[in-house]
Amino acid sequence: MGAPNKRVVQRRSDGDWEVRKPGDDRASAVTSTQAEGIKRARTILGNDGGGELQVRSVRGTIRSQDTVSPGNDPRASKG
Repeated sequence: MGAPNKRVVQRRSDGDWEVRKPGDDRASAVTSTQAEGIKRARTILGNDGGGELQVRSVRGTIRSQDTVSPGNDPRASKG
């Protein structure tokens, strides 16, 4: 089993917000607000089969964590 799919939404030094996969050199996305970053991170995780979303505050502390379910579920029925 591989490492869990994870994205972190955090503030950049220029004031924008970035969506970053831990260990990567570049951000997956850069947005002007935290809310836009969270929305973009959920989309990325959903399209990538789900995973963990971590949101950091302006100070860098963990504000919230959430599990995002798969976005490309081939099954039409629930369960």
